[in-house]
Amino acid sequence: MYYPQSERIVFSRECPAILIPSGDEVTLPEGSSGFITQALGGSFTIFIEGNLFRIAGVDADAIGKEPLRPPDVGADATEAEIETVVWDQLRTCFDPEIPINVVDLGLIYECELTNDAEGKRVIRIAMTLTAPGCGMGPILMEDVKEKLELIPTVDRAEVELVFDPPWNRSMMSEEALLEAGLL
Repeated sequence: MYYPQSERIVFSRECPAILIPSGDEVTLPEGSSGFITQALGGSFTIFIEGNLFRIAGVDADAIGKEPLRPPDVGADATEAEIETVVWDQLRTCFDPEIPINVVDLGLIYECELTNDAEGKRVIRIAMTLTAPGCGMGPILMEDVKEKLELIPTVDRAEVELVFDPPWNRSMMSEEALLEAGLL
């Protein structure tokens, strides 16, 4: 959901945040105020005094929003059902600067569901970035990991950053190209 900059927020508690685009971790004090500029996939981009900050969905309560909840998955879900939920979760991961999810941007190169030696479900992701030097890369990777580990029955997610082949806009879905104004 997109929030217009006219929606003012005030932090009800101290809150961890990520400075955009550097990716630096900061803590915003209780009482800080700003505007929501983007709310996609459960996280929020907040404009405060000329700076942009990413607030994770689990901290949404700090700005008066509903915290991110795990997807609804039964304990008896099939592998195909889990794979569908995995891709749905990946579509909730957005670059804080680009309002397009990582799947439609073409950043996910590989997604593999396996079981480890103890029979626990593991998701392995190979992904890239739109630019190798992107300061938000580690934050985007962590968002993917956290969203996948929210899935009931998933023990862990392993996210690997790769740059071969290099990303280019031909990897974007038609929907993403249209949304970005490139079609």
